[in-house]
Amino acid sequence: MPVEFLGIAATNNGSETTARSGAAFDKEYTLRLARAHEEHDWDRVLFAYGSGSPDPAPAAAYISSRLDHLQILLAHRPNVSYPTFAAKTFATLDQISEGRLTVHFITGGNDQEQGREGDILTKDERYARTREYIRIVKKIWTTHEPFDHEGEHYQFHDFVSDVFPVQQPRPNVSFGGSSPAAYAAGGDEADIYCLWGEPLAKTAEQIENVKAAAKAAGRTEVPRIQVAFRPIIAPTEELAWEKAHRTVGAIKARKEKGEAIGKRHNGQAQPQNAGSQRLIAIAEAGERYDRALWTPTAAATGGAGNSNALVGTPETVAQALLDYYDLGVDILSARGYDLLDDAIDFGRYVIPIVREEVAKRDANRDAERAVRATQNLAAVNG
Repeated sequence: MPVEFLGIAATNNGSETTARSGAAFDKEYTLRLARAHEEHDWDRVLFAYGSGSPDPAPAAAYISSRLDHLQILLAHRPNVSYPTFAAKTFATLDQISEGRLTVHFITGGNDQEQGREGDILTKDERYARTREYIRIVKKIWTTHEPFDHEGEHYQFHDFVSDVFPVQQPRPNVSFGGSSPAAYAAGGDEADIYCLWGEPLAKTAEQIENVKAAAKAAGRTEVPRIQVAFRPIIAPTEELAWEKAHRTVGAIKARKEKGEAIGKRHNGQAQPQNAGSQRLIAIAEAGERYDRALWTPTAAATGGAGNSNALVGTPETVAQALLDYYDLGVDILSARGYDLLDDAIDFGRYVIPIVREEVAKRDANRDAERAVRATQNLAAVNG
C-alpha cells in the first residue's frame, strides 16, 4: 500500500524549544513553511486548532491557493460552529484547493480548554455530539435536496447547501484518540484514524482496538491508520543523541522561565485526555523503546500532544518508521522542533528512504500474490 507523509502547517516559527519571533499569524512564514513541505515531497500538512490560535480554515485557504499539490488536513472542533455552516466552509475550501482537503474532527480532551470557547459538555457528551456532527456534515456534502434534522445536539429544517466538495462522494474524515469512546466514534465514522507515536506493541494494540470498533459498527473497511512522531535526526547516531538531549534541555529551560510549552494542561497534575496519559505512563516506564523511540520529549512537555521522538540518523529513523508501516500504518506524521529546517531535512533525507523501501515491500507482496494465484489455478486445473 502507498505511504503518505503529514507535516505541520504552523502559522509562526515557534515550537516547544523556541518562542516565536513574530505574530501568531505570520503570513510569510506560513507560506514559506508550507512551500518547503511541498518542495520536499510531503503529501499534506496539518492546520491545527487551539482556542486562542489563528483560525486554521482561512490560513488553509491562503496556502492552498498558492501551492500546486500539497494537501490540507484541517483540524476542527464541533463546538465552534454549527454543522451546516462548517459543511459549507469545508466544501468551499475543497473547491479552493481543487480537492485536496481532509477534515480532522477534534472532540476535545480538556474541559478547561473547551470552556474557553463556551463548551460546557462532559467528555461523553462531546463524543456523542461529534458523532452527530460528522454525520450531518457528511450528509450535507452528499445531499442535493433539502432535509430536516432532529438530533440530540442539533436541529434544523429544510437545509440544502449550494456548494459541494470537488472530491466525490466527499472529502475524507480524520479522527483521533486513545480512549474507548474515541475508538468507538472513530471506528464508526473515520476514514483515517490518528494515533500518537507509542512503542510498536502498544501501537499494534491500538490498531486492533480501532479495527474492532469499526467491525462493531458494521463496517467492512477499517480506517487507515496515521501515527505521529517528533523526529530528531543528524548525520551520525552520536550527533543525533546530542541533539536530542539539547532539545529536552531547551524545553525544560523554557518551562523553568514560566513560558507556555505546547498545549497547556492548565496547571493540572495530570492531563485529562487518555492519549497524553498514555504518553506519560510510557515515559515513566522507560526512556527508549524499539529501534529509535525516545520518551523524554513527551515527559518534558507533560505528554502534550504529539511529543514522543524518533532519534537517530536518517537511515535509523526511516527504518523505525518502516516498522510502523509493517504494522499497518500508512500515514506517517512528523514534525521537528525547528519547523522549517527539520521539514526540509526530513523530506530530503528520510522520506526518500521510506518511499523506496515501501515500494520494494509492495513489489514483493505483489509478486507473492501472483505466485499464489498461479499455484491455486494450477491446483484447480490439476
